[in-house]
Amino acid sequence: MLRAEGLNVAYGDFQVLWDASIRVGEGEIVCLLGPNGAGKSTLMNTLSGLLKPRTGRVEFRGKRIDRLPAHRIVAEGMSHVLERRRLFPYLTVRENLVLGAHHPGARRHREESLVHIEAIFPFLRERRQQLAHTLSGGEQQMVAIARGLMARPRLLMIDEPFLGLAPRVVEEIVAVIRRIHADGVTIIFIEQNVELALRLADRGYVLESGRTILEGSSPELLQSAEVKRIFLGGRAG
Repeated sequence: MLRAEGLNVAYGDFQVLWDASIRVGEGEIVCLLGPNGAGKSTLMNTLSGLLKPRTGRVEFRGKRIDRLPAHRIVAEGMSHVLERRRLFPYLTVRENLVLGAHHPGARRHREESLVHIEAIFPFLRERRQQLAHTLSGGEQQMVAIARGLMARPRLLMIDEPFLGLAPRVVEEIVAVIRRIHADGVTIIFIEQNVELALRLADRGYVLESGRTILEGSSPELLQSAEVKRIFLGGRAG
């Protein structure tokens, strides 16, 4: 479904990604792992069109998209839930959700999408008119994911969905991601907690210093000496 190869991405003169690559098959859950500053968010922002690579290419469902603006990529079927939610704080929950269905293909199905999303997130029914900034952190994260789903994506990317949340809320969001996946949506997410990420994902990629240094199935990465070196400070052996 998604293929990115040889991505070199810079902020001005400061290069962040060096020949980074990722492939995602339809129906997979894939996690991006790496220490802080490894380039995970930069890679995701490049996939969704928020950043343009200096070199390399991104293909989605067989079509090259790295030259398209972000709003066109959303219309192609890829939705991006940004780190730290990025809700409009003084708009209501419903207004935030409706903004997720901005492109014409999603706008036609807006009411149908709202019904479906409220089945996934039942609390949204009673919070429709509540201002987004008055929600708890976990509720805001769920609204952000729900807003991403309003675009009716084939692939949903989520940047740090569990950041700063209590363990009980983390498990609730894990269940939500599994439900979304069961509905036929392919998922990529970023997470710092290796064990949590690989418990949820089918496969993972490890970034270090802007390079894709490792990829594999979740069981393979859990046993990898290189993963232990990066995240636990152990020796690669």
